[in-house]
Amino acid sequence: MNDAHPSVPGPADGTTAHLATPLTAALLRGALDLERTAHGLLPHRLPAWARAQYADGQLAMAEAQPSGVRVVFRTRATVVELDALRTKTAYVGAPPRPDGVYDLLVDGRLAGQAGVSGGNVRTVDMSAGSVETRPGPVGTVRFAGLSDRPKDVEIWLPYNESTELVALRTDAPVEPVPHGGRRVWLHHGSSVSHGSDAASPSSTWPALAASLGGVDLVNLGFGGSALLDPFVARTMRDTPADLISVKLGINLVNLDLMRLRAFTPAVHGFLDTIREGHPTAPLLVVSSILCPIHEDTPGPTAPDFSTLAESRLQFRAAGDPAERAAGKLTLGVIREELARIVEQRSAEDPNLHYLDGRELYGEEDFAELPLPDRLHPDAATHLRMGARFAETAFAPNGPFAAHRD
Repeated sequence: MNDAHPSVPGPADGTTAHLATPLTAALLRGALDLERTAHGLLPHRLPAWARAQYADGQLAMAEAQPSGVRVVFRTRATVVELDALRTKTAYVGAPPRPDGVYDLLVDGRLAGQAGVSGGNVRTVDMSAGSVETRPGPVGTVRFAGLSDRPKDVEIWLPYNESTELVALRTDAPVEPVPHGGRRVWLHHGSSVSHGSDAASPSSTWPALAASLGGVDLVNLGFGGSALLDPFVARTMRDTPADLISVKLGINLVNLDLMRLRAFTPAVHGFLDTIREGHPTAPLLVVSSILCPIHEDTPGPTAPDFSTLAESRLQFRAAGDPAERAAGKLTLGVIREELARIVEQRSAEDPNLHYLDGRELYGEEDFAELPLPDRLHPDAATHLRMGARFAETAFAPNGPFAAHRD
């Protein structure tokens, strides 16, 4: 497809992509581990030692979905082909999830989009607690009609499908792109950070904010799994980064995971661990965006199966507001406590900052762009959140300013 027409897939033009380049870590950005499989390489966003410390299928699925992971190289190629084996997740009784999208960026600008056919289907029955996987074939994503000039190419992998990388072919040689002095932003969050219902992998709110801020993203947004897990804190401690953010709240409420008594020391411990590896890096704590069902009502969160008649699964808060007195967490309680913790710690840690997530998406935004399933933002909201985060965090006086004193 031609660079000048980013939204229109181009047909095969007869040009042969016959040069095979081995897929190695030198061509991958945003992954923390690469697992060799029977088909190729499976990017992971948690290292193997961390994956050995939990037995949670949700996190296992989420961290293997390559949100923010991209294949990056320099080439004069006019044709690029990537063979991949996807694993798509389907939920019994729920409408089919959209297929994953591959974004092609040329010299930092969107130049094409495509998908991969075939692949495995992982079917989850939430009512029965069962999972069944049906195997499928490897597919190919092809981008043709690119300009015959030296250029930096990025293929952003789908955020909502695990992707085994099988082969890379081009019609001109490929070489790795050196890391060019851009700061690295390490971010951890929930499904909203993972991508939820963004239009494509380079338009999730963290990806857009990273592009606007001129930084390289390592996205540890894990759907359903921003739970103050110690192994995530240790992973962040050990991952090279110049800028760090942690977005907390909604998943703790979703699972009704802990009470306020446990939450406060868990946050301190999480931040303490990050600071062991990054003692002076700007560290931004971000609370949840507005989510009306859980602002004042605790979890757990439950599917609202009555909405399936409208061909859309929505969610409801299954807790009781009166249970806040017993220490149950709501988004309001969490925001208040996160703000207090950051204020307390920042007296001795001037590089620690707090951002109320409602500055990214608040009441006025909800009135205009409501959460389609009552939990997750839509594609337009991702764009708004990314722009607002960049305007706030990367502003001259913001916590991620390029020359902050």
